[in-house]
Amino acid sequence: MDNMTILLVEDNPDDELLALRALKKSSVPNQVVVVKDGQEALDYVFGTGKYQDRDVRALPKVVFLDLQLPKLNGIEVLRSIRGDERTKRIPVVLLTSSDEIQDMVDCYESGANSYINKPVDFNEFVDQVRLLGQYWLGVNRTPALY
Repeated sequence: MDNMTILLVEDNPDDELLALRALKKSSVPNQVVVVKDGQEALDYVFGTGKYQDRDVRALPKVVFLDLQLPKLNGIEVLRSIRGDERTKRIPVVLLTSSDEIQDMVDCYESGANSYINKPVDFNEFVDQVRLLGQYWLGVNRTPALY
């Protein structure tokens, strides 16, 4: 099963729109699932809550995860993903406006694959997300996750 789904965990509607626009331009075939908070992200990944009927064997190819989220923050989501044998190898990219060194340290110590600051400039943000999509879905190789 070669799943090309991106899980975008983003509570800011403007950043969500920009990320979706950039991913659409990435020319890498994919499906983007958007969730708005940390709990919904875990529900999607583990097939619980409103995602209880989802085939959990079809794991996302990559998770683009905001750090500051309602209900559970990005680090809590990351730790839950890394703490489960079924999901610990899913690439997780923190896409955040935080430039705090401690946030970066906490994310990497919790198993982040990458930590990216969201640029303030619209065009830079679009370019950055487009490149992330191309890299994680086109260039990077991962072993089968299931």
